[in-house]
This record gives sequence, structure tokens and C-alpha cells, in this order.
Amino acid sequence: MDLIFWFGFLLIFIVLVFLVRRYRLLYLKEKRRKASISIRHGKFLEHYIPWIKKIFPYNPERFRFIGNPIDGILFDKDKIVFIEFKTGRSTLNESQKKIKSLVKNKKIEWKEIRTE
Repeated sequence: MDLIFWFGFLLIFIVLVFLVRRYRLLYLKEKRRKASISIRHGKFLEHYIPWIKKIFPYNPERFRFIGNPIDGILFDKDKIVFIEFKTGRSTLNESQKKIKSLVKNKKIEWKEIRTE
């Protein structure tokens, strides 16, 4: 009787461990899928935001899409604007924060490189 009890207990424990691992795997897979959809949605919108007058206050024809590390640069009549589009609760990554800091601290140069 004692041996049957422990064998049953061990069998139930193994099944539970298997189910928990399977659930975690499915949960992480679904989480990655949702993040992937969110990222693709954001990348898709980046190309169209300059053409949405309610959102983009500049002339979209003056905007040049870069994509990475920032979305683009706007060459306005009297200024140059570095632009990063964000959707939802997304935030700047470390590279974008560094670029923002360099622009705010006026660490910008003009360099002309010529070839013969």
C-alpha cells in the first residue's frame, strides 16, 4: 500500500511538472507573438504617420525616413528636426536616448567629405 501511494504521488508530481512547463512555454510563446504583432504594427505606422495631418504638424514631403536608430529627419525651412514615432506605452531605447541627449546638448556637427 505504501509503495502504491508513493508511486501514485510521484506520477502526479511528474504530470504536474510537465503541465506547468508546458503552460509556461505556451505563455511565453503567446507573449512573444503579441510583442511581435505590436512591433510590426509600429513599424507599419512609422511610414504613414507623416501623412496624417492630425498627428504630424510638418510638411510630410520634407521628412526623410531613416528607420534606425531614429525614424527620420525633417528638413524644415528654418530648422532640422530629429523625429522618433512611438505608439502605446513604448519608450525610447538607450541608443535613442543617447541621440536625444546629443541633440539637446547641441553636440551636432557638419562635415563635408570630398572625393577626387
